[in-house]
This record gives sequence, C-alpha cells and structure tokens, in this order.
Amino acid sequence: MSNSIILLAARILLAAIFIQAGWGKLFAIDGTAGYIASVGLPAATLLAWAAAIFELVAGLFILVGFRTRETAWLLAGFCLFAGFVFHFQPEDQMQMISFMKNVSIAGGFLSLAVAGAGALSVDERLGTAKPAIA
Repeated sequence: MSNSIILLAARILLAAIFIQAGWGKLFAIDGTAGYIASVGLPAATLLAWAAAIFELVAGLFILVGFRTRETAWLLAGFCLFAGFVFHFQPEDQMQMISFMKNVSIAGGFLSLAVAGAGALSVDERLGTAKPAIA
C-alpha cells in the first residue's frame, strides 16, 4: 500500500473525532461551557465557542490535508492541554484512559506534523506541501 493512501487513512481517522466533537459542541455550548467552568477555567462560554470552532475547522483541515503540518502541531498541543486539564486524574481509571487517548492522538498528530499530508491532499494540489522535517 502506498504511503499516500496510508497518510490519507491516518488523516481521516484523526480528523473524525475532531469533526464530530466540534460539531457536537456547537449544538451543546452550554454543556461544554459548564464542563470547562467545572475545572476552573475562566471565560468558559468563550472557550467553549473557541474549542468548538477550532475542533471543527482543524478537523476539516486535517481531513482534506490543508495546512496539515501547522494544524497537526496545533492539534497535538490541544490534545495534550485537554488531556492534562480535563482528564489527568490518577485516582480515576476511566479518566486516565481518556488522558492516554489524548496523549496517543497527540502522537498521531506529531507524526503528521513530520510526514505532512501526502500526495492525496490539498497541500499537494496547491504545491504548498513542505518537505519532511529532518
């Protein structure tokens, strides 16, 4: 199987969770804001809107392979931040599973940040794909 197909599959799999989460947050802003407020972050409603829009747009960017490297770096950071702020609770096994899921997804995004989107992407079509980082 070619690297381009594997990178496309990786983008689809990584993007799916963010597109779904961002879309869901748009229709449940109050619940999202409540969850954000529950961990003590300020401006919960503003952060809820920002998270919803970021997750949806970034997920779509990864899906189509647009500005992939930059978006992958941002999403890796987002995953680590969310993991530590919302899920790092060593006494709660389910929260720690969610924490490790976030850490693992961040690893996938770091791989995309290095590899790029591949030939089956908007980046490649526009000629904006950057060479792999050494």
